[in-house]
Amino acid sequence: MISSMNPIMPIRKLNTLEDLNTFASSTAQPSGLPFQSMFQDAVNAVNQTDSALNNAAYQVTTGQSDNLHDVMIASQKASLSVDLLVQMRNKLLDSYNEIMRMSV
Repeated sequence: MISSMNPIMPIRKLNTLEDLNTFASSTAQPSGLPFQSMFQDAVNAVNQTDSALNNAAYQVTTGQSDNLHDVMIASQKASLSVDLLVQMRNKLLDSYNEIMRMSV
């Protein structure tokens, strides 16, 4: 299925962040922008893994659990999710800088 292209809005009409949000919400599919949702999922994953790490560490330190390996696994998951988020941010900034270097 081929979807129709959205018109490009002139730059002069996107002076504020509210204008950009209005334009994005009016032209995006109901699920939102694909990269935006992927980035939000990554941020949510970082929050969830950090919460799981804090919970596991709390249980071990208070004596509610003696599974130190769960804390180590949660720590590695949290570390990997933060690394993924940082790499996504770096790639986003690199692509933004590359677009800014393009001559029009």
